[in-house]
Amino acid sequence: MLVVGILGRAQRLYDVEIHGYVVLSNHYHLLVTVKSALQLARFMAYFQGNLAKEAGRLHNWRGPFWHRRYQHVLVSDEEAAQVNRLLYILGNGCKEDLVSSPLEWPGVSSVEALLFGKEDRGVWIDRTGERRASGGTKVEKQFRFRQREIVVLSPLPCWGGMEPSFLRERVHELVAQIETETDARHRAEGTQPLGVRRALRQDPHERPVRSKWSPAPLFHCASKEARSLLKEAYASFCVAFRLAASRWQRGDLSPGFPAGAFPPPLPLQHLSQAPG
Repeated sequence: MLVVGILGRAQRLYDVEIHGYVVLSNHYHLLVTVKSALQLARFMAYFQGNLAKEAGRLHNWRGPFWHRRYQHVLVSDEEAAQVNRLLYILGNGCKEDLVSSPLEWPGVSSVEALLFGKEDRGVWIDRTGERRASGGTKVEKQFRFRQREIVVLSPLPCWGGMEPSFLRERVHELVAQIETETDARHRAEGTQPLGVRRALRQDPHERPVRSKWSPAPLFHCASKEARSLLKEAYASFCVAFRLAASRWQRGDLSPGFPAGAFPPPLPLQHLSQAPG
């Protein structure tokens, strides 16, 4: 599977911890832990860039593939906040009324790997090597330059050090919760999921008449205290960045940007201004 292969290769190249993921026809969700904003930016650039190229090949997609840049939202270190994010990811497909269980989702998802310890294997195709190679048919080239990649899942930070059996039991409880809530909602509304077959028959170019969209929060937290702490930290970061940017604009090339910031690029120098 190409999506899993691209994700696995991006993870291996940029050493990102992945806790859960799901891919739908028009969006995806990743729950990851990174060491820095730069690591996240490089990982996402690689993943989204290669995914756009491969999806464009499969569906004859012309022009920009992504509607906008990805949006990352910080999750607090509270167990409830982290578990709720995993619950949200597992529930995709069900909350859109496409399937009745996360296990029925026919697309890319981490649910089986989390539940059963199944290894998520995918395929990466070396397109550069494929283009440069001479001789052989198209099928032979594809086989020659196909590489196996694996997505390695890590427990949520709040579950670190727990036994694998405990982790699978917790995920099982989350899946059961999603199934129960989905069934109750459909019974109350007199509706039913679209179903796997009908979901697979949908055209990837088709757009919904009404799209559910709401702005993402700045942080995912479980308590007001955690939210307040993150807001204070973010405000302090912004103040420090603005002060450093002001010094930078005045010509100070060592203004002391806060850790994790992306300083502006240096101004362009003409050849006549460059030092001899």
